[in-house]
Amino acid sequence: MQNVMAEQQTYTDNGLLLDTREQNVPRGVVTAHPLVIERAKGSEVWDVEGNRYLDFVGGIGVLNVGHNHPAVVNAVTQQLGLVSHACFQVVAYPGYIELAQRLNTLVGNGEPYKSVFFTSGAEAVENAVKIARAHTNRSGIIAFDGAFHGRTLLGCTLTGMSQPYKQNFGPFASEVYRLPYPNAFHGVSDEDCLQALEQLFAVQILPERVAAIIIEPVQGDGGFLPAGANFMQALRRITEKHGIVLILDEVQTGFGRTGTMFAFQQLGITPDLVTVAKSLGGGLPISGVVGKAAIMDAPLPGGLGGTYGGNALGCAAALAVLDLLENDNLLARSNQLGEQLNARLQQLAEKYACIGEVRGVGFMQAVEIIDFETKRPDAAMTQKILDCACQEGLLLIKCGLHRNVVRFLAPLVTTDSQLEEALHIFDIALARASGRLG
Repeated sequence: MQNVMAEQQTYTDNGLLLDTREQNVPRGVVTAHPLVIERAKGSEVWDVEGNRYLDFVGGIGVLNVGHNHPAVVNAVTQQLGLVSHACFQVVAYPGYIELAQRLNTLVGNGEPYKSVFFTSGAEAVENAVKIARAHTNRSGIIAFDGAFHGRTLLGCTLTGMSQPYKQNFGPFASEVYRLPYPNAFHGVSDEDCLQALEQLFAVQILPERVAAIIIEPVQGDGGFLPAGANFMQALRRITEKHGIVLILDEVQTGFGRTGTMFAFQQLGITPDLVTVAKSLGGGLPISGVVGKAAIMDAPLPGGLGGTYGGNALGCAAALAVLDLLENDNLLARSNQLGEQLNARLQQLAEKYACIGEVRGVGFMQAVEIIDFETKRPDAAMTQKILDCACQEGLLLIKCGLHRNVVRFLAPLVTTDSQLEEALHIFDIALARASGRLG
């Protein structure tokens, strides 16, 4: 063991470690950038060779409060000295109960809500479906094109993208139906989607057999597409009319990413269930379902749970994250950073014809890359832009049905100078990818 540890400590080369990765990790797990990270702080990371990068991926929306925030580190360290894990189904501990109480207040806004915790966003989604089915005694679930709800069997079924998520992993779960998601840039209107829902009720499943509709208020992996208040309010009216549970997947949009604690707070609706994860834990794995008490109590005792669900360390981290969001003005900062980012991206869109659209809410912004002659999605150009940005010291990733959308998920603690540096690099990457620079 000592020899193995000594060998591990001598790794100071990305290439050597990535070669070892290739031999030991299956190809199905993709790493977007050819880097091995050694340490991180705030919006910055350093690889094993000592190179610094601006991280505008944030663990794919996990690090709204930044890497290794001292408050999160202190909370977890203190909890580690008390209880690291006990399993809430065996004995309760204060952090779980306090976190549930605080999230119920934030989501319920005075109405009786309850929370249950898990480990991953996919777990939260699956349990939200279980809760909705238990409450309604119905089986049908409606999801949307372009949705991403996880990599488990039901998560893959709900996810509205065939590649890379579905592959040959079927057969998939039954009783899942799909609708188009609003996308004005590609000509899909709110009315188109609502008409598709009425058609679905008419030809595929009666509304009386639908347990839930699950939707991201802003699609994440689907391309950073906002649903919009008018559409969400219409959907809320339809679900209330037919007794359908409305599940909002806020795994990526929650905890300040869109400028409010949750994206639904900008839409004039009250969801029945909300799934949360990612930035809730500030880097530690924790997820949950927060919902109306009468619906949450539908499963019988023993029907919900999981060995690591609401782990004590994850709860401690989550409570520290909520303190930071509420006390450090990070929601206002999200809006401020989002306005700055959007304005600069709009300027770049005027400069580069390959940017078809700039869109987003709060500090959840993206650009869609197209072939400027055909106006079709350009995945190859998108990848060139990402590679050029990485070479210059900026980490970004892509999304969208055609993988032609560059998304920005920088921490809310990003400084103005870091944002300006990142946009300067992005400008260079666009120039190089489009052939303006050598």
